[in-house]
Amino acid sequence: MSEQITVGVGAGAQYLGVDRVIDLGPLHPSAHGAYRLRLTVTPDLTITAAEPLVGHLHRGAEKLFEVRDYRQVLTLANRHDWLSAFCNELAVALAVERMTGMDVPARAQWLRALLCELNRLMAHMVFLTPLCPNAAVYREGVQALMEEASGGRIHFMFNRIGGLREDVPAGWTGRVADFLSTVDSVRFEIDFAKLEGLGVLGYDDALQYGVTGPIGRASGVDFDLRRDDPLPAYKQLDITPVLRTEGDAAARVRCLLGEVELSKALARQCLEQLPSGPVNVRLPKAIKAPEGSVYTRVEAPLGTSGVHLSSRGEKTPWRLKLRTPSFNNVQALSALLPGTKVDDLPTVLSSFAVIVGDIDK
Repeated sequence: MSEQITVGVGAGAQYLGVDRVIDLGPLHPSAHGAYRLRLTVTPDLTITAAEPLVGHLHRGAEKLFEVRDYRQVLTLANRHDWLSAFCNELAVALAVERMTGMDVPARAQWLRALLCELNRLMAHMVFLTPLCPNAAVYREGVQALMEEASGGRIHFMFNRIGGLREDVPAGWTGRVADFLSTVDSVRFEIDFAKLEGLGVLGYDDALQYGVTGPIGRASGVDFDLRRDDPLPAYKQLDITPVLRTEGDAAARVRCLLGEVELSKALARQCLEQLPSGPVNVRLPKAIKAPEGSVYTRVEAPLGTSGVHLSSRGEKTPWRLKLRTPSFNNVQALSALLPGTKVDDLPTVLSSFAVIVGDIDK
């Protein structure tokens, strides 16, 4: 006879009145915050149905955006997914630039692509560190480069409407090239045997739930905005998305490893083609987007990060709606978890990359 239990995931899960807490360890990014899973289980604790219960870390970002001007919005836009900070800033900046018809200098376009790939490398290294501790060395290396360029370690606040806040420091591109030459995901020793066959997300289910990013591509969803809806610099890069079809925990981790190599290659191409010139444009004292709406999206580390901006011609947004990858992806646990043993949940969820702040935006 089946019964219902509720399990909690994350650092604050023990305070949510759950039957069991799933411990992903202090280093796993999905453990920062908390969400619940309502599970239907058999007597031997095999999951037959699962429902994610979210909203415990509600941040109210979309309402905060409405009372801040467009410059101030950028300082908040990187906080809901703290591992995709640069990419999230970029999505908002693109929305305002398209609404105003602003031309961004070429050097800024290429630096944005380069910094997106470094941001992606950093995020993937953080997710890989609990499975492979030596990934932490690379994470520290790329985070130091992002900090040197932007001045921020977590919240970079480096994008500006019309480009970047300032140019990168002298010698920085050389240090990026030196770092990239040291990154080798082949050195990562991961026990794939314990991941294979667990938490399978089928292709049709991934499409139905709108799953994007490495999780979607691990299930055969051949979709990557860097290729399919590219920003200007990405149009000139050689991009072949990392794709697998198994859809299990092992495939998701293998996709992350493949993405590390892809981001490394793309960052090198950016360095080779980086032009000289300005990195921003002179802005008026107050930026006002014309009346209307626009939707922009970028390929963030965890998938599609979209911004729907509606304006009434004022210096603050009328509405600014976020389409975050973690919010869509976490819903897929309803399709992924049935058939999984409760004791296998830590292994399955450790391969399933989400950020709770990105869910509870």
